[in-house]
Amino acid sequence: MGLPENSGLELYSLHPHGPRNLISDVAGVTVGHKTLNDGADIHTGVTAIFPHGGDIFHDKPVAGVTVINGFGKSTGLIQIKELGTLETPILMTNTLSVGTCMTALVKYMLQRNEDIGVTTGTVNCVVTECNDGSLNDIRGLHVCEQDAFDALSAATADFAEGAVGAGTGMCCMGLKGGIGSASRILQVDGKTCTVGALVLANFGNRGYLTIGGDHIGRRIAEQTKTPEQGSIIIVIATDIPLSGRQLERLSERSMVALGRTGSCCGNGSGDIAIAFSTANRYPHYSEQSILSGGFFHDAEIDSVFECAIEATEEAIISALYHAETTRGIRGNIVRSLREYL
Repeated sequence: MGLPENSGLELYSLHPHGPRNLISDVAGVTVGHKTLNDGADIHTGVTAIFPHGGDIFHDKPVAGVTVINGFGKSTGLIQIKELGTLETPILMTNTLSVGTCMTALVKYMLQRNEDIGVTTGTVNCVVTECNDGSLNDIRGLHVCEQDAFDALSAATADFAEGAVGAGTGMCCMGLKGGIGSASRILQVDGKTCTVGALVLANFGNRGYLTIGGDHIGRRIAEQTKTPEQGSIIIVIATDIPLSGRQLERLSERSMVALGRTGSCCGNGSGDIAIAFSTANRYPHYSEQSILSGGFFHDAEIDSVFECAIEATEEAIISALYHAETTRGIRGNIVRSLREYL
């Protein structure tokens, strides 16, 4: 989906979007949500991202990670940084439910891989988070393991954006935030390639929102000097063959999109980006010591960077656009961007 053409919002773009304008325009990528919303105090959930539809543990996508600002409680990032591979789906949830989702994802992987912890090593489960405590009863620990299983089993190429799944209780730029996604396509050596992004947007100060270079935040709210205590998780997928080093570089470019939308990546904001390629896979077992694989020429990679920045920027604005006005715990009300358009 991304931003619909009739949204009234315009982003400068060098590259066209894919057919869905979602991260799932990268073939094989799917997303599932489990939303918990009682209309009162509970506004939370789980979102699952699959990098491909096969055996992820034994056929690992090459990956890279950037911790833009490390005020976060995610799991699994250290091993991605060290080895440059992803070996599980990525789960998103609220800060205090990381442990629950981690246990669920471990169980999910053990059920599907009898060798884990027996004839081979253990598994690096990736769980990411943002704090939804402004709208959700985060201390109630309402997310259970079954919710993670439900999100994993719900994964499809077509999925909702806005206040769904892990994004149910998130706030962004003083407005209702949540899940957003977009994609960009480009021609590489005569082939059509795709870069997609999905965000869990929960960052920024009210009044600083910028869309397409237009500082619209100052027209809908007074600027404030409150600390930036949100967070954002950014996941970038591509079908372009990239090395782990190049994917780390790609994930780093997401901070350009954050700056474009008005973030300063404040002290209390956990801003983390994960990038992976479905074109390059690393086998868990191999009879060959030397593995072959292609990767992009660095001198030509700027267009890939541009696509990642554009897709991430639109994903952030799309999260704001699709999220509904929400009344949450303690009577807090956070309004949708659409109310101001």
